[in-house]
Amino acid sequence: MANKRTYITRSEEETFQAGEKIASQWATPMTVLLRGDLGAGKTVLTRGFCSALGLQDLSLVHSPTFSLVNQYETASGTLYHIDLYRLDQSKEQYSIGLDEILGEGSNVVIEWSEKLRIPVKDFLLITIRVLPDDSREISLEAGG
Repeated sequence: MANKRTYITRSEEETFQAGEKIASQWATPMTVLLRGDLGAGKTVLTRGFCSALGLQDLSLVHSPTFSLVNQYETASGTLYHIDLYRLDQSKEQYSIGLDEILGEGSNVVIEWSEKLRIPVKDFLLITIRVLPDDSREISLEAGG
């Protein structure tokens, strides 16, 4: 995958398909850091990732805002879907085992990654912006 890429999506289905395309191009295991406002499409994009990685029941993919960590068993291995919206401090992030999850070589998607306080070596940063016409600009940048 090129170092920087942008997609424009005009529907939830296109955002889902962008997630599938992005995941099909990444080398697993991968850590994805997601950024975007409430309702931008972070969970829809994650559902597309899970589809590309072979999750059979996509209805399992939902926002981990209250559970903090969702775990999905895909054909490509475990994918951890983490939401940091309510976790501002390092000790809170360590308390959910985030350091262990990041260290075990699994696929990890972190929503609200701007709140991440634990260092990550290699990652794909994805920022989703809602445009004035309600389409989405999905920007990808490799980091680490």
